[in-house]
Amino acid sequence: MTGLQDLFAQTKSEGRAALVGYLPAGYPTVPGSKDLLAALIDGGADLVEVGVPYSDPVMDGPTIQLAADAALKNGFRLRNLFEVVESVSARGGRAVVMTYWNPVRQYGVEKFARDLAAAGGLGLITPDLIPDEAGDWMAASEQHGLDRIFLVAPSSSEERIDLTVKASSGFVYAAAVMGVTGARDQVSSGAAELVARTRAHTDLPIGVGLGVRSREQAAEIAGFADAVIVGSALVSAAAGGTEPVHALAGELAEGVRQAVANA
Repeated sequence: MTGLQDLFAQTKSEGRAALVGYLPAGYPTVPGSKDLLAALIDGGADLVEVGVPYSDPVMDGPTIQLAADAALKNGFRLRNLFEVVESVSARGGRAVVMTYWNPVRQYGVEKFARDLAAAGGLGLITPDLIPDEAGDWMAASEQHGLDRIFLVAPSSSEERIDLTVKASSGFVYAAAVMGVTGARDQVSSGAAELVARTRAHTDLPIGVGLGVRSREQAAEIAGFADAVIVGSALVSAAAGGTEPVHALAGELAEGVRQAVANA
């Protein structure tokens, strides 16, 4: 059983969804990001997404872009990623990395998988890598025991969803809205439909991300998904330091335990 299988078996046995929180490595500094991730874990996140700051994002909204820019200006380099992931493991947390594919290619696919596994990372979320072009990653992740989390979106066809879930392991990332990341006032009306469409193709857990910022939204999504993924709201909180991150994680953790089944 992989680390992610163990995590979702645990949350399922508790009758709730998992809380997945995103923060970028190196923001505002490498040591500072370790402190923020520790606060996220202590606040109640079941799994953390450690983001890789990147100068040419395609999915990140303005909040995450600003944080990534700050991390890069403050000296973050990809080799720092692994010490940040290791800090999560040492804290008793679980970590996956979310990154665009180009940094992995530049670092070396097999070397990246080796170093991520050695740091205690459980897998990789790849928003701009489709299974059709992921042969190198499929082989490297298999060799090093890492999970592969690919994305489905409201625009995905049934054929594309089927192909994506068959290439995935750990869980499937359902992007609830089209467009870039960012906290929103309401949960996308298409999120539940996307989860239902995806669930028809797989028994893997399904996590919903993009737009969540409150306990109420976390509870709503936890009513139909296996994981609630929160990014921009936590990054905004991180601008205030560890205490706001801890507090927001605590509120969101309460939300996934107060799931409200959708009509």
